Amino acid sequence: MTLLTNGLSLTIWNNSLKAYLFALAATAGVMMVLWLGRRVMIHYFTRRTRESGGDGYDFLLAVAERTLFPLLLVVSLYAGKGFLSFPAGVVSWIESGAVAAVVIQAAIWANALVTFWFNRYQRQYRNLDAARVTTLRAVSLAARLLLIVIAAVLILDNLPGVEITALVAGLGIGGIAIALAVQNILSDLFASLSIILDKPFVLGDFIIVDAHMGSVEYIGLKTTRLRSLSGEQLVFPNNDLLQSRIRNFKRMAERRVVFELQVTYQTPYEKLAAIPDWIADIVARQEPVRFDRAHFQGFGEFALRFEVVYYVLDADFNRYMDIQQAINLGIIQKFRQEGVAFAYPTRTISLTDGRQDRESSALHRASPLRAGMGHVMQDG
Repeated sequence: MTLLTNGLSLTIWNNSLKAYLFALAATAGVMMVLWLGRRVMIHYFTRRTRESGGDGYDFLLAVAERTLFPLLLVVSLYAGKGFLSFPAGVVSWIESGAVAAVVIQAAIWANALVTFWFNRYQRQYRNLDAARVTTLRAVSLAARLLLIVIAAVLILDNLPGVEITALVAGLGIGGIAIALAVQNILSDLFASLSIILDKPFVLGDFIIVDAHMGSVEYIGLKTTRLRSLSGEQLVFPNNDLLQSRIRNFKRMAERRVVFELQVTYQTPYEKLAAIPDWIADIVARQEPVRFDRAHFQGFGEFALRFEVVYYVLDADFNRYMDIQQAINLGIIQKFRQEGVAFAYPTRTISLTDGRQDRESSALHRASPLRAGMGHVMQDG
Protein backbone atom coordinates (compact mmCIF):
# COMPACT_ATOMS: atom_id res chain seq x y z
CA MET A 1 0.00 0.00 0.00
CA THR A 2 1.37 3.43 -0.95
CA LEU A 3 0.20 6.56 0.82
CA LEU A 4 0.72 9.89 -0.92
CA THR A 5 -0.36 13.15 0.67
CA ASN A 6 -0.52 16.46 -1.15
CA GLY A 7 -2.27 19.08 0.87
CA LEU A 8 -5.70 17.69 1.64
CA SER A 9 -5.46 14.98 -1.00
CA LEU A 10 -4.89 11.31 -0.03
CA THR A 11 -3.94 8.56 -2.46
CA ILE A 12 -4.04 4.81 -1.67
CA TRP A 13 -3.09 2.31 -4.42
CA ASN A 14 -3.31 5.15 -6.95
CA ASN A 15 -6.92 5.87 -5.92
CA SER A 16 -8.00 9.08 -4.29
CA LEU A 17 -10.07 9.24 -1.15
CA LYS A 18 -12.90 10.65 -3.24
CA ALA A 19 -12.80 7.55 -5.48
CA TYR A 20 -13.01 5.29 -2.45
CA LEU A 21 -16.00 7.21 -1.15
CA PHE A 22 -17.76 6.86 -4.50
CA ALA A 23 -16.95 3.13 -4.55
CA LEU A 24 -18.25 2.71 -0.99
CA ALA A 25 -21.44 4.58 -1.83
CA ALA A 26 -21.99 2.51 -4.97
CA THR A 27 -21.36 -0.73 -3.06
CA ALA A 28 -23.78 0.24 -0.28
CA GLY A 29 -26.42 1.39 -2.78
CA VAL A 30 -26.28 -1.77 -4.88
CA MET A 31 -26.27 -3.91 -1.76
CA MET A 32 -29.36 -2.19 -0.39
CA VAL A 33 -31.24 -2.55 -3.69
CA LEU A 34 -30.36 -6.24 -4.00
CA TRP A 35 -31.24 -7.01 -0.38
CA LEU A 36 -34.57 -5.18 -0.57
CA GLY A 37 -35.31 -6.89 -3.89
CA ARG A 38 -34.66 -10.27 -2.28
CA ARG A 39 -36.98 -9.49 0.64
CA VAL A 40 -39.74 -8.29 -1.72
CA MET A 41 -39.48 -11.44 -3.85
CA ILE A 42 -39.60 -13.72 -0.79
CA HIS A 43 -42.71 -11.92 0.48
CA TYR A 44 -44.42 -11.99 -2.94
CA PHE A 45 -43.62 -15.63 -3.75
CA THR A 46 -44.65 -16.73 -0.24
CA ARG A 47 -48.07 -15.15 -0.71
CA ARG A 48 -48.47 -16.54 -4.22
CA THR A 49 -47.47 -20.03 -3.02
CA ARG A 50 -50.15 -19.97 -0.32
CA GLU A 51 -52.77 -18.74 -2.77
CA SER A 52 -52.00 -21.14 -5.60
CA GLY A 53 -50.75 -24.13 -3.59
CA GLY A 54 -47.45 -24.13 -5.47
CA ASP A 55 -47.80 -23.88 -9.26
CA GLY A 56 -44.08 -23.08 -9.63
CA TYR A 57 -44.10 -20.23 -7.14
CA ASP A 58 -42.72 -22.54 -4.45
CA PHE A 59 -39.65 -23.10 -6.65
CA LEU A 60 -39.18 -19.35 -7.17
CA LEU A 61 -39.57 -18.91 -3.41
CA ALA A 62 -36.85 -21.50 -2.80
CA VAL A 63 -34.55 -19.70 -5.27
CA ALA A 64 -35.16 -16.36 -3.57
CA GLU A 65 -34.61 -17.79 -0.08
CA ARG A 66 -31.39 -19.51 -1.15
CA THR A 67 -29.88 -16.38 -2.65
CA LEU A 68 -27.08 -15.89 -0.16
CA PHE A 69 -25.72 -12.68 1.31
CA PRO A 70 -22.11 -13.37 0.11
CA LEU A 71 -23.28 -13.32 -3.52
CA LEU A 72 -25.08 -10.00 -3.01
CA LEU A 73 -21.98 -8.62 -1.33
CA VAL A 74 -19.69 -9.75 -4.15
CA VAL A 75 -21.96 -8.23 -6.78
CA SER A 76 -22.07 -4.99 -4.81
CA LEU A 77 -18.30 -4.88 -4.36
CA TYR A 78 -17.84 -5.58 -8.06
CA ALA A 79 -20.11 -2.63 -8.86
CA GLY A 80 -18.08 -0.39 -6.54
CA LYS A 81 -14.79 -1.61 -8.05
CA GLY A 82 -15.58 0.28 -11.23
CA PHE A 83 -14.64 3.55 -9.51
CA LEU A 84 -11.20 2.22 -8.52
CA SER A 85 -8.07 0.93 -10.20
CA PHE A 86 -5.93 -1.85 -8.71
CA PRO A 87 -2.76 -3.69 -9.67
CA ALA A 88 -3.19 -6.63 -12.04
CA GLY A 89 -2.55 -9.21 -9.30
CA VAL A 90 -5.21 -7.76 -7.00
CA VAL A 91 -7.71 -7.54 -9.86
CA SER A 92 -7.07 -11.21 -10.68
CA TRP A 93 -7.88 -12.30 -7.12
CA ILE A 94 -10.97 -10.07 -6.99
CA GLU A 95 -12.28 -11.56 -10.22
CA SER A 96 -11.54 -15.08 -8.99
CA GLY A 97 -13.46 -14.39 -5.79
CA ALA A 98 -16.39 -13.01 -7.78
CA VAL A 99 -16.41 -16.08 -10.05
CA ALA A 100 -16.28 -18.39 -7.01
CA ALA A 101 -19.24 -16.62 -5.40
CA VAL A 102 -21.27 -16.79 -8.61
CA VAL A 103 -20.43 -20.48 -9.15
CA ILE A 104 -21.36 -21.38 -5.57
CA GLN A 105 -24.63 -19.48 -5.82
CA ALA A 106 -25.42 -21.11 -9.18
CA ALA A 107 -24.79 -24.54 -7.64
CA ILE A 108 -27.13 -23.67 -4.76
CA TRP A 109 -29.85 -22.61 -7.22
CA ALA A 110 -29.35 -25.79 -9.25
CA ASN A 111 -29.60 -27.85 -6.06
CA ALA A 112 -32.85 -26.03 -5.24
CA LEU A 113 -34.16 -26.99 -8.68
CA VAL A 114 -33.24 -30.66 -8.19
CA THR A 115 -34.79 -30.70 -4.71
CA PHE A 116 -37.96 -28.98 -5.93
CA TRP A 117 -38.36 -31.37 -8.85
CA PHE A 118 -37.78 -34.48 -6.70
CA ASN A 119 -40.11 -33.37 -3.87
CA ARG A 120 -42.90 -32.58 -6.30
CA TYR A 121 -42.53 -35.96 -8.02
CA GLN A 122 -42.42 -37.73 -4.65
CA ARG A 123 -45.63 -36.07 -3.48
CA GLN A 124 -47.42 -37.09 -6.67
CA TYR A 125 -46.18 -40.66 -7.12
CA ARG A 126 -45.02 -41.98 -3.75
CA ASN A 127 -48.23 -43.93 -3.15
CA LEU A 128 -48.50 -44.97 -6.81
CA ASP A 129 -44.95 -46.05 -7.66
CA ALA A 130 -42.62 -46.09 -4.66
CA ALA A 131 -39.94 -47.99 -6.60
CA ARG A 132 -39.64 -45.20 -9.18
CA VAL A 133 -39.48 -42.60 -6.41
CA THR A 134 -36.61 -44.55 -4.81
CA THR A 135 -34.75 -44.61 -8.14
CA LEU A 136 -35.28 -40.89 -8.63
CA ARG A 137 -33.88 -40.28 -5.16
CA ALA A 138 -30.64 -41.89 -6.37
CA VAL A 139 -30.71 -39.72 -9.50
CA SER A 140 -31.18 -36.59 -7.39
CA LEU A 141 -28.29 -37.58 -5.12
CA ALA A 142 -26.05 -38.21 -8.13
CA ALA A 143 -27.08 -34.84 -9.59
CA ARG A 144 -26.14 -33.08 -6.35
CA LEU A 145 -22.74 -34.78 -6.28
CA LEU A 146 -22.17 -33.80 -9.90
CA LEU A 147 -23.04 -30.19 -9.10
CA ILE A 148 -20.50 -30.15 -6.26
CA VAL A 149 -17.78 -31.59 -8.50
CA ILE A 150 -18.48 -29.14 -11.34
CA ALA A 151 -18.57 -26.18 -8.96
CA ALA A 152 -15.27 -27.21 -7.35
CA VAL A 153 -13.55 -27.63 -10.73
CA LEU A 154 -14.79 -24.25 -12.00
CA ILE A 155 -13.67 -22.47 -8.84
CA LEU A 156 -10.23 -24.09 -8.89
CA ASP A 157 -9.84 -23.40 -12.61
CA ASN A 158 -10.32 -19.67 -11.99
CA LEU A 159 -7.88 -19.39 -9.10
CA PRO A 160 -4.58 -17.72 -10.07
CA GLY A 161 -1.70 -20.17 -10.29
CA VAL A 162 -3.80 -23.32 -9.98
CA GLU A 163 -3.24 -25.92 -12.72
CA ILE A 164 -6.24 -28.20 -13.07
CA THR A 165 -4.41 -30.88 -15.07
CA ALA A 166 -1.76 -31.37 -12.41
CA LEU A 167 -4.41 -31.29 -9.70
CA VAL A 168 -6.45 -34.02 -11.38
CA ALA A 169 -3.33 -36.18 -11.73
CA GLY A 170 -2.55 -35.64 -8.07
CA LEU A 171 -6.08 -36.58 -7.10
CA GLY A 172 -5.70 -39.86 -8.96
CA ILE A 173 -2.76 -40.81 -6.76
CA GLY A 174 -4.23 -39.39 -3.56
CA GLY A 175 -7.58 -40.99 -4.27
CA ILE A 176 -6.19 -44.40 -3.35
CA ALA A 177 -5.15 -43.20 0.09
CA ILE A 178 -8.46 -41.39 0.55
CA ALA A 179 -10.39 -44.51 -0.45
CA LEU A 180 -8.53 -46.57 2.15
CA ALA A 181 -9.21 -43.95 4.81
CA VAL A 182 -12.94 -43.74 4.10
CA GLN A 183 -13.62 -47.35 3.10
CA ASN A 184 -16.51 -47.64 5.60
CA ILE A 185 -18.18 -44.61 4.08
CA LEU A 186 -17.59 -45.93 0.57
CA SER A 187 -19.04 -49.34 1.51
CA ASP A 188 -22.19 -47.60 2.72
CA LEU A 189 -22.26 -45.54 -0.47
CA PHE A 190 -22.06 -48.60 -2.73
CA ALA A 191 -24.60 -50.36 -0.52
CA SER A 192 -27.00 -47.45 -1.06
CA LEU A 193 -26.53 -47.79 -4.81
CA SER A 194 -27.27 -51.51 -4.49
CA ILE A 195 -30.45 -50.76 -2.54
CA ILE A 196 -31.57 -48.23 -5.11
CA LEU A 197 -30.80 -50.40 -8.14
CA ASP A 198 -31.80 -53.82 -6.80
CA LYS A 199 -34.75 -52.46 -4.74
CA PRO A 200 -35.00 -55.03 -1.90
CA PHE A 201 -37.30 -52.39 -0.42
CA VAL A 202 -38.51 -48.94 -1.41
CA LEU A 203 -39.92 -45.93 0.40
CA GLY A 204 -43.04 -46.80 2.36
CA ASP A 205 -42.31 -50.55 2.66
CA PHE A 206 -42.75 -52.16 6.07
CA ILE A 207 -39.69 -54.30 6.78
CA ILE A 208 -38.19 -56.32 9.63
CA VAL A 209 -34.40 -56.27 10.10
CA ASP A 210 -33.29 -58.77 12.74
CA ALA A 211 -35.32 -57.75 15.82
CA HIS A 212 -36.24 -54.28 14.50
CA MET A 213 -39.17 -53.32 12.34
CA GLY A 214 -40.63 -50.19 10.77
CA SER A 215 -41.65 -48.36 7.60
CA VAL A 216 -38.90 -47.08 5.30
CA GLU A 217 -39.02 -43.28 5.25
CA TYR A 218 -35.56 -42.33 3.95
CA ILE A 219 -32.82 -43.98 1.87
CA GLY A 220 -29.63 -41.92 1.94
CA LEU A 221 -26.04 -42.27 0.78
CA LYS A 222 -24.85 -43.65 4.12
CA THR A 223 -27.93 -44.62 6.13
CA THR A 224 -31.48 -45.87 5.74
CA ARG A 225 -34.07 -44.73 8.27
CA LEU A 226 -37.16 -46.56 9.45
CA ARG A 227 -40.10 -45.27 11.47
CA SER A 228 -40.90 -47.94 14.05
CA LEU A 229 -44.38 -48.87 15.26
CA SER A 230 -43.70 -47.19 18.60
CA GLY A 231 -42.80 -43.92 16.87
CA GLU A 232 -39.02 -43.62 17.16
CA GLN A 233 -36.71 -43.45 14.17
CA LEU A 234 -34.36 -46.39 13.52
CA VAL A 235 -31.14 -45.60 11.63
CA PHE A 236 -29.21 -48.38 9.85
CA PRO A 237 -25.88 -48.07 7.98
CA ASN A 238 -26.59 -49.24 4.45
CA ASN A 239 -23.79 -51.81 4.45
CA ASP A 240 -25.00 -53.40 7.71
CA LEU A 241 -28.54 -53.39 6.39
CA LEU A 242 -27.68 -55.39 3.29
CA GLN A 243 -25.73 -57.92 5.37
CA SER A 244 -28.83 -58.59 7.49
CA ARG A 245 -31.89 -60.72 6.74
CA ILE A 246 -34.65 -58.38 5.58
CA ARG A 247 -38.32 -59.36 5.66
CA ASN A 248 -40.41 -57.11 3.41
CA PHE A 249 -44.07 -57.33 4.44
CA LYS A 250 -45.22 -54.72 1.91
CA ARG A 251 -44.63 -57.26 -0.87
CA MET A 252 -46.60 -60.00 0.84
CA ALA A 253 -49.29 -61.17 -1.58
CA GLU A 254 -51.09 -63.26 1.04
CA ARG A 255 -50.55 -64.10 4.70
CA ARG A 256 -50.38 -67.73 5.91
CA VAL A 257 -51.90 -68.08 9.38
CA VAL A 258 -51.37 -71.11 11.64
CA PHE A 259 -53.02 -71.35 15.03
CA GLU A 260 -53.73 -74.10 17.55
CA LEU A 261 -56.56 -74.80 19.96
CA GLN A 262 -56.87 -77.43 22.69
CA VAL A 263 -59.86 -79.26 24.16
CA THR A 264 -60.16 -81.51 27.19
CA TYR A 265 -59.67 -85.28 27.13
CA GLN A 266 -63.26 -85.65 28.31
CA THR A 267 -64.61 -84.43 24.94
CA PRO A 268 -66.78 -87.15 23.27
CA TYR A 269 -65.45 -88.86 20.17
CA GLU A 270 -68.30 -87.64 17.94
CA LYS A 271 -67.59 -84.00 18.77
CA LEU A 272 -63.85 -84.46 18.34
CA ALA A 273 -64.50 -85.75 14.84
CA ALA A 274 -66.80 -82.79 14.08
CA ILE A 275 -64.47 -80.01 15.31
CA PRO A 276 -62.46 -79.71 12.02
CA ASP A 277 -65.70 -79.22 10.06
CA TRP A 278 -66.92 -76.59 12.53
CA ILE A 279 -63.68 -74.65 12.21
CA ALA A 280 -63.66 -74.94 8.40
CA ASP A 281 -67.16 -73.46 8.26
CA ILE A 282 -66.24 -70.58 10.62
CA VAL A 283 -63.07 -69.72 8.66
CA ALA A 284 -64.74 -69.96 5.25
CA ARG A 285 -67.31 -67.32 6.27
CA GLN A 286 -64.55 -64.67 6.51
CA GLU A 287 -63.45 -62.45 3.62
CA PRO A 288 -60.93 -62.39 1.98
CA VAL A 289 -59.80 -65.80 3.24
CA ARG A 290 -58.84 -69.14 1.71
CA PHE A 291 -59.22 -72.07 4.11
CA ASP A 292 -56.45 -74.69 3.95
CA ARG A 293 -56.94 -77.33 6.63
CA ALA A 294 -57.98 -78.18 10.21
CA HIS A 295 -56.76 -81.41 11.83
CA PHE A 296 -56.73 -83.26 15.13
CA GLN A 297 -52.98 -82.87 15.47
CA GLY A 298 -52.14 -84.99 18.48
CA PHE A 299 -52.19 -85.66 22.19
CA GLY A 300 -50.80 -83.00 24.47
CA GLU A 301 -49.73 -83.25 28.09
CA PHE A 302 -53.10 -82.12 29.32
CA ALA A 303 -55.22 -81.59 26.15
CA LEU A 304 -56.20 -82.83 22.71
CA ARG A 305 -54.62 -80.50 20.14
CA PHE A 306 -56.08 -79.20 16.87
CA GLU A 307 -54.10 -77.25 14.25
CA VAL A 308 -55.75 -74.83 11.79
CA VAL A 309 -54.21 -73.26 8.67
CA TYR A 310 -55.73 -70.61 6.43
CA TYR A 311 -54.62 -67.74 4.16
CA VAL A 312 -55.60 -64.08 4.33
CA LEU A 313 -55.62 -62.74 0.78
CA ASP A 314 -54.51 -59.30 1.91
CA ALA A 315 -51.15 -58.11 3.30
CA ASP A 316 -52.68 -55.57 5.69
CA PHE A 317 -51.93 -56.58 9.29
CA ASN A 318 -55.00 -54.91 10.77
CA ARG A 319 -57.20 -56.76 8.29
CA TYR A 320 -55.62 -60.06 9.37
CA MET A 321 -56.21 -59.28 13.06
CA ASP A 322 -59.87 -58.44 12.41
CA ILE A 323 -60.32 -61.79 10.65
CA GLN A 324 -58.53 -63.75 13.37
CA GLN A 325 -60.64 -62.06 16.01
CA ALA A 326 -63.85 -62.99 14.17
CA ILE A 327 -62.66 -66.61 13.87
CA ASN A 328 -61.79 -66.79 17.57
CA LEU A 329 -65.19 -65.43 18.59
CA GLY A 330 -66.93 -67.83 16.24
CA ILE A 331 -65.05 -70.82 17.70
CA ILE A 332 -65.91 -69.80 21.27
CA GLN A 333 -69.58 -69.41 20.38
CA LYS A 334 -69.73 -72.79 18.59
CA PHE A 335 -67.91 -74.68 21.35
CA ARG A 336 -70.25 -73.27 23.99
CA GLN A 337 -73.27 -74.29 21.94
CA GLU A 338 -71.90 -77.84 21.58
CA GLY A 339 -70.69 -78.15 25.18
CA VAL A 340 -67.02 -78.54 24.23
CA ALA A 341 -64.60 -77.27 26.89
CA PHE A 342 -61.24 -75.67 26.16
CA ALA A 343 -58.34 -77.27 27.99
CA TYR A 344 -56.13 -75.48 30.44
CA PRO A 345 -52.92 -76.68 32.10
CA THR A 346 -53.63 -79.38 34.74
CA ARG A 347 -51.47 -81.97 36.49
CA THR A 348 -52.43 -85.13 38.36
CA ILE A 349 -50.12 -86.30 41.17
CA SER A 350 -50.35 -89.71 42.91
CA LEU A 351 -48.88 -89.87 46.43
CA THR A 352 -47.77 -93.29 47.85
CA ASP A 353 -45.35 -94.44 50.53
CA GLY A 354 -43.30 -96.49 48.05
CA ARG A 355 -44.02 -99.99 49.50
CA GLN A 356 -45.28 -103.06 47.70
CA ASP A 357 -48.97 -103.29 46.85
CA ARG A 358 -49.62 -106.03 49.43
CA GLU A 359 -48.05 -103.96 52.19
CA SER A 360 -50.05 -100.93 51.10
CA SER A 361 -53.28 -102.99 51.26
CA ALA A 362 -52.51 -104.06 54.83
CA LEU A 363 -51.91 -100.51 55.87
CA HIS A 364 -55.20 -99.49 54.27
CA ARG A 365 -57.02 -101.98 56.45
CA ALA A 366 -55.11 -101.05 59.61
CA SER A 367 -55.28 -97.25 59.43
CA PRO A 368 -57.92 -95.29 57.49
CA LEU A 369 -55.86 -92.09 58.02
CA ARG A 370 -52.74 -93.69 56.51
CA ALA A 371 -54.79 -95.07 53.67
CA GLY A 372 -55.89 -91.53 52.81
CA MET A 373 -52.36 -90.81 51.64
CA GLY A 374 -53.03 -92.94 48.59
CA HIS A 375 -55.84 -90.74 47.33
CA VAL A 376 -55.41 -88.95 43.99
CA MET A 377 -54.98 -85.17 44.13
CA GLN A 378 -55.55 -82.85 41.17
CA ASP A 379 -54.53 -79.21 40.77
CA GLY A 380 -55.31 -76.91 37.89
